[in-house]
Amino acid sequence: MRKQSSGDRENQTTWLILVGFGELQHLGFLPFAFFLAIYVVTVGGNALIVLAVASSRTLHTPMYFFLCHFSLLEIGYTSNIVPQLLWSFLEGRETISLVSCLIQFYVFASLAAVECLLLSAMSYDHYLAICYPLRYPALMSTWLCGCLAAGAWVSGFSFSAFTLALAAPLPLCPGHREIDHYFCDFAPVVGLFCGDVGIMWGAGVSISGFLTLAPFLLIVASYAFILRAVLKIPSGHGRQKAFSTCSSHLTVVGVFYGTLIVVYVAPTDHMAPLLRKAFSVLYTVFTPMVNPIIYSLKNQEVKGVLHRLWGKLIPRHTPLRGIGQLLTFSWIPA
Repeated sequence: MRKQSSGDRENQTTWLILVGFGELQHLGFLPFAFFLAIYVVTVGGNALIVLAVASSRTLHTPMYFFLCHFSLLEIGYTSNIVPQLLWSFLEGRETISLVSCLIQFYVFASLAAVECLLLSAMSYDHYLAICYPLRYPALMSTWLCGCLAAGAWVSGFSFSAFTLALAAPLPLCPGHREIDHYFCDFAPVVGLFCGDVGIMWGAGVSISGFLTLAPFLLIVASYAFILRAVLKIPSGHGRQKAFSTCSSHLTVVGVFYGTLIVVYVAPTDHMAPLLRKAFSVLYTVFTPMVNPIIYSLKNQEVKGVLHRLWGKLIPRHTPLRGIGQLLTFSWIPA
């Protein structure tokens, strides 16, 4: 038997193959164009929100402060996965190093945890605004906003680092390493290691469960108090205004946790691999795209800021101004 060279052994131990959506190769360029369009809309929509908040003093409020963090998170979240997915559509199966795979998993898990924590912070902000309107400016101070946002980022990346550190002493399983997925999710990463992986699996499930369930319970509790406060408002118009303030956030929470349950809680062991990956696309690709549309691009304040920015960029006498207004009103519904 031929003795393996050190380079062969290194390739076997440090390189992986992401199968991706090999089942869609017969569709040619269409999958690449489809996901590229989604990626452009996702990054562009979230970048517009950040630009609007940064350029307007009227949007320098706690709600838009958290929304700006949320948009930056979505840009990083989708940029961690989609570019590599696009490359796999062009090249077929994607070769990825073990280090790159672990980094992708770490960033993905961290940002998912940060998203849960930011959603709970935003629900707390709505709770203070509706239940304590007179004391709201003092309660939701700049210092508290900064602490909540910083705590979400630090906690998300710290807990994920602890999960990943448990894999350090574990040996890699021998043999051909092929991951039937389009990115390095938790289960494929755990499957790379041999030995006592139960500790890593248990810690990962426990930490992810805590970082998703605890914020969800805080969101439910916040909206329980909000509902009680809103029902005490004598005016029907006042109740409608209070509910409309929370509707976008509730929609985002529903989409986020709904896709999370479908991907990680619902039984998918007997599903076809293509169907499991399709459900994961809902969570990793589509949700970051619809969030800016749901949360901000229907907001009249954000629309007004974007229209003013467009007016400054395109002078009134240029023909492009009329086309720009048409496109802006087409893409930003009332």
